[in-house]
Formats: sequence, C-alpha cells, structure tokens
Amino acid sequence: MGEKPTFYITTPIYYPSGKLHIGNSYTTIACDVLARYKRLQGYDVFFLTGTDEHGLKIEQKAQALGMQPQEYVDKMAADIKELWKKLEITNDKFIRTTDDYHEKAVQNIFEKLLAKGDIYLGKYRGWYSVSDEEYFTESQLAEVYRDEDGNMIGGKAPSGHEVQLVEEDCYFFKMSKYADRLVKYYEEHPDFIIPDTRKNEMLNNFIKPGLEDLALTRTSFNWGVKVPSNPEHVVYVWIDALCNYITALGYETGDDDSLFKKYWPADVHMVGKEIVRFHTIYWPIILMALDLPLPKHIIGHGWLLMRDGKMSKSKGNVVYPEMIVERYGLDALRYYLMRAVPFGNDGVFTPEDFIGKINFDLANDLGNLLNRTVAMINKYRGGQIPELKSGVTAFDKHLEDVAANTIKNFEEQMDSVHFSNALDEVWKLVARSNKYIDETEPWILAKDETKKDELDSVLAHLAASLRLVAILIQPVMTHTPKEIFAQLGLNSDDMAIQGVSYFDLPAGAQVVAKGTPIFPRLDVEEEQEYIKSKMTKNEKAKGRKAMAEKAKENWDPENTTLVLTKDEIKFDKFDKVELKVAEIKEVSKVEGADKLLKFRLDAGDEGDRQILSGIAQWYPNPEELVGKKVIAVTNLKPRKMRGEVSQGMLLSAEFGETVQLITVSENIPNGSLVG
Repeated sequence: MGEKPTFYITTPIYYPSGKLHIGNSYTTIACDVLARYKRLQGYDVFFLTGTDEHGLKIEQKAQALGMQPQEYVDKMAADIKELWKKLEITNDKFIRTTDDYHEKAVQNIFEKLLAKGDIYLGKYRGWYSVSDEEYFTESQLAEVYRDEDGNMIGGKAPSGHEVQLVEEDCYFFKMSKYADRLVKYYEEHPDFIIPDTRKNEMLNNFIKPGLEDLALTRTSFNWGVKVPSNPEHVVYVWIDALCNYITALGYETGDDDSLFKKYWPADVHMVGKEIVRFHTIYWPIILMALDLPLPKHIIGHGWLLMRDGKMSKSKGNVVYPEMIVERYGLDALRYYLMRAVPFGNDGVFTPEDFIGKINFDLANDLGNLLNRTVAMINKYRGGQIPELKSGVTAFDKHLEDVAANTIKNFEEQMDSVHFSNALDEVWKLVARSNKYIDETEPWILAKDETKKDELDSVLAHLAASLRLVAILIQPVMTHTPKEIFAQLGLNSDDMAIQGVSYFDLPAGAQVVAKGTPIFPRLDVEEEQEYIKSKMTKNEKAKGRKAMAEKAKENWDPENTTLVLTKDEIKFDKFDKVELKVAEIKEVSKVEGADKLLKFRLDAGDEGDRQILSGIAQWYPNPEELVGKKVIAVTNLKPRKMRGEVSQGMLLSAEFGETVQLITVSENIPNGSLVG
C-alpha cells in the first residue's frame, strides 16, 4: 500500500481580545468536519488552528486588566484550547504567535524580503483602527468626521470601530509589484477563491482600483515581533499572523521543516468573509515574494448572524457554545451550525430555529426512525436484525436507489465543502425511510405468516438505512453515530465512509432490548426562553432596557418619531399593490448578467410565472432556494430584462452588506394574499 495522500487544512488564528462565541466556533467546527471527513476517506490530514496574540489592542487590553500582555494571552489561549476540547476539535497543532519558533521565523521572513527589495522603509500617515488592527484610506471608511472647515478629523471603519490618525516611520511591502501576477493566478486557478463572489469583490474593490503598498510595521507600541535590523519597529499584526500557516510546519524556524515539505501548500484555508482580503491578496503576494507555492483553496464563508445583525456584547445578543453544549449536547450544536449556514451565505441564529432543528430533524425524523426500528425488531424478530435482501417488497428498490443517491450526492457536497447540502442529502434518506415504514406497514405484515419475508425485508432495510445515516454523519456528529450503532447492536469499529455501501449490513446483529431516545423532544417555549435568558447583557444594554421600560409606562404612539426612508403614502395607494405568497419551483442565473437570478414561481396563477431579481451575488448556490416560499409583488406590469420577461418583484431585506429574500411558512398556500 502506498503513502496516504496528504490534506492540510487551517482555521484563521483567533484574536484573543474576548471570549469566543458560536459564530467564531462555526469556522473551527467546519474545519473539523472537513478534517474528519478526509481522515475517513483515507487522507493523511494535518489540521491547524491557534491564536493571533500580538498587537496594540492586546497590549491595551492587558493594561486595562492590570496584566502583562504575555500573562493575558496565556490565559486566553488556555481558555480557547479548553473550548476546542469541549467541542471535540481534532486539530493536530495549536500555534500561538508568541511561540518562540514562530517569532524567529517571522523575523527571518521579514529580513529575507527586505534583502530582496520587496520591503522598504518610509513614513506612514493615515487612519488606523486599533480594534481591527488595520489601516484605512479615507475612501475605505464607512463614515468620515470633518470639522467646520471641512477638514477630516476622524471616522469609522466598515466594522463600525473608530479610527485615529497615525504618523510614524514604517516599513512597506511593494504590493503593486505583484498585482498583475496575482490577477493572472486568479484567472488560471478559478477555484482558488471560493465562492466566486469573494473573488469578484477582491478584483473590483481592491485590485483594479490599484493596490497600495502595505504598511508592515509600527513604532508606537512594543507588543509584537521586532524587526531584527531595526528593533524600534514591530511587525504589523497581519503579516505576523498570516505566516503562521507555514511557520507551524517548520518554515524558516531553523528546526525540522519536514512537515512543511510534506504538507505545504495548504489544501484549504477557511476564513470568515471579513478577512478574505488579507488571505486572498496580501498572503498570496507574500508567498509569491518568498517563491513558495500558493494554497489550493481559500474559502470565505458567511457569518452566523442574529436577527438584529452581528453578535455583539453591546447588543446583548451573544450566544456562547459552552451553554449550548451543556444544555443540549455537542451533537446538537455541531449539527445546527453545519445545517444553518448555507455555503457562501450568512446564516441567522434564533432560539426558535435552533430548538426547531433539534425537535424536527433530530428528535422527530432521526430519533423516531431509530426508536421505531429498534422496537419493531424486538417485537417481531426477538431483537435480531434479519438478512438484507433486495426486491422483496414493492418499495425496496426505491429506498435502495435513494440510499445510493445519498452516498453519491453526500460525497459530492462534502468534497465541495457544502456541509448544509450534504446534511440535506442524508436527511432525504431519513425522510424516505420514515415514509417506507408507512408504505410497507410492518404491523400489518406481522399479522400474516405468509408475509414473513416481506417483514424481514422491511426491518433489514430500516436497519440498513440507519447504519448508512450513522456512517455518513460521523464528520459532523461525534456521538450520535456510535449511539445508533450501539442500539442496533453493530460494531462501531466498522464505520468506514470510504467505499460505504447500503448492502453491507451484517445480518444477525442483536439490537438493544429497549431503545432510548437519542434526542428527547424539547419544550419549545421553555427552551427558547432559556436561551434568551443566557444571551449576554452588558451594563449599557441593561440601562437601555430600564430606560425602555420607563418609557413604556408613558408611551404615547402619537408622540413617536417615525423614521422613514421614503415619502409617506396613503392607504389607498398601498392597497393598489398586490402581494402574494409564491413557491420557488426553479431558479437559475441569467446568461450574460452577473447580478440577475431567474425564478420560476407558483403564485397561484394559471401556470407558473417568471420573476428576475438582482440578488445573484448573495445566492452563489441559488438551487438551495428551490421549495422555499417567498412574497412577490404580482401586479407589477411585466417588463423585459436581458431578453427575459419579469412578471413582478420579490421582496427582500437589506442589512449590513447582505440582501436576503423574505421567506414565509411552508404551511401558507401558494397564491395567498399578503396585506
């Protein structure tokens, strides 16, 4: 047997300025899911995570707490390691940018690029955000403050953090020198940046307008890696942080670099969309300057948002993973995070949705399938799983076909890192197996001795479905698969994904005498209130709540100042607009139009209608929308766009940089009037 193929995957290294929440945990769990999947496929995996521990923000945070920076980051790194242990993250290494070998390597890399002429000493004057550890030009700021004479005196970064004017000697990297080479690399490697929308953003917003040389060092603080040839300068945090992906493997550390030779280039850097620019522009250019190969894929995933936007202590809407795990178990959290964030898009966490996923997907669909199967095998076959045979009942073949498609589609979705879609495929098999019970009616078959073979076939097929489901969900759920195997009496050492087949069910296994629910059904109202009560509340939030309660006592709606973005209209004008519920039947991109999606909709008309909508960049995988119900303006006069007719408009909401279709309950009939 030859050597295993290698697979190197990394999370971003986390900035330990505060406690990590479930949004931060999403990235690490997603990487862990991919690492586990690749190991199950037979790969030699190296999985890296860690902490980014230098910079002015850390220095200031430590001072505010009366601690030394090293003391502060030691505590934070220990807390993060403990969290990853609780989430059962299977990383092979945890790097800290304060590790001696990393600091030495960063110094060597800096001096190498300085000697090569890619780095030069100059003077920087510009706007800097301490919270973001990032410089901004005036045009890049979300808001600019000016004095009475129109002179700029400050502003806010896109993150909302204040910027301050900085003027100091600084080393710069000649980014523009490599811009054309980077664009050429993008063109020759179309799957380098995933999804495509991130690549377009980098090209249009940063590269085409002209890459400015990148400020690399600071002299106004000390907490960082010092430049050996000019120790007054501390290396800018992003350069320090990005190099962790190669220093962790031994590059330029002066020690053993066998890991670097074995695993580099990385197969996947997975990062949140807010730091895609650093990983897809600065990092590739640094590697080009070092004459090193570039990572194969950089995946910029969406955010896990709350209803009112990003998680923030100031909003009092932060949810911590420890609370979820302690109350609902690790598998519930891992399943929810991988199911709730569609690939490339943002996901929205609500207590209602989280509890709903546990009750419907895990307790009702999967849990009940296991409970019913174990109970029937005990009742009708003394607890022994019959031999699996094909074609005994009229429904066997279809279930077997669904299982075969599940394996194929699951592997395709996992290989393309579409975890939510992969789980959708598995739950199609769960749903089909539950339907199979209703179709075959084993309780009726059990009453007729001549139907013995059919009953055996039904019970075996159900056990085979559960076995397959357990094997496929292993990368996502770390306990449930073994619990399913244990209740079926199967050997948990025989759970290989590679080459898995529906028909590999061992006959004669003895199920447990009495099955136990793997996901007990939850009281919806009680658990929603519990999660809401555990969301963080800061003192400002408490103060605002107290003020709101006081204001409520004296509330008079006629004194409310209504914030409008458009002119006020009378009811008779609004009443002319017809809004209806419509189900998405098909959706595809419009040829030659990057922004347009073409929807085929059932809005209760005599046939389907077509609506075009300019939301393509927010839905890189529009097929995921099929089956959802939306609200359409149905009495707009049809018009042609790019040669295609558009018969109305779909309602959507804008928040931050995101546009999201407004969806409604699947229980509302198509064509229902809204208003």
